[in-house]
Amino acid sequence: MRWTPDARGRLERAAFELFTEQGYQATTVPQITARAGLTTRTFFRYFADKREVVFAGDEIPVLARDAIEAAPAGLDPLDIVVHGLRRVADERFEGRHDEVGAVRRVVLAESSLRERDARKRADLTDAVREGFVDRGVDPTEAAVVAETAVMLFHLALEAWLTGPQGRRMADVVDEQLSVLRTLLDRHRAGS
Repeated sequence: MRWTPDARGRLERAAFELFTEQGYQATTVPQITARAGLTTRTFFRYFADKREVVFAGDEIPVLARDAIEAAPAGLDPLDIVVHGLRRVADERFEGRHDEVGAVRRVVLAESSLRERDARKRADLTDAVREGFVDRGVDPTEAAVVAETAVMLFHLALEAWLTGPQGRRMADVVDEQLSVLRTLLDRHRAGS
């Protein structure tokens, strides 16, 4: 048996080409592997099923918890969140606008994938909340910070994908944070 370079990447590219061309439901694993020039056995070495091509395991909640744990002591939870979101934006999204947009369109077009996406969001929220509770943050505050962090991330992602191309996603995170702060300031001023 020969080693195939970038088999996972080839499978992902083939899957998204097919999802885009014929839809998620109409695409089969044998079609994906044929397009990638690989075997079905190779596909199942990397992915449990075709949904996993879209959702790539549970690495994001683990990364979030690790980042929270590794943050210096004494930092404000919101500062940790903003730093983490900027880092994720630069490391995971920069230079991948078209690819991320294609994945997002596939998810939005398929109800079972939207449900899975919602579960992934909930898992990420739980991981962030637990990470802050483990740092000694009050559980209610940790829940608010977690919900806010995940909401901010998704608002930034949508704004980055639908806004003018060429913007850094980290800058869009800052823009969305500014909107949130303006709303909170307005609320405080009106109270």
